[in-house]
Amino acid sequence: MNFGVVLVVLGGFLLGGAWSIWRADHDTRGRTGPQVFFALVLLVAALLATASGILRLV
Repeated sequence: MNFGVVLVVLGGFLLGGAWSIWRADHDTRGRTGPQVFFALVLLVAALLATASGILRLV
């Protein structure tokens, strides 16, 4: 298996984790600050992993 494919799959998992954290809001206060921060960190990591994987495949 090519390492680029592994990076793209990893990016997909990280994107799913970011979406899961973004959807998990607190019942009374909405999303908390740490939830938003961690979701954004996972989103950036997902985008970097996916872009690296695509560039590695090309």
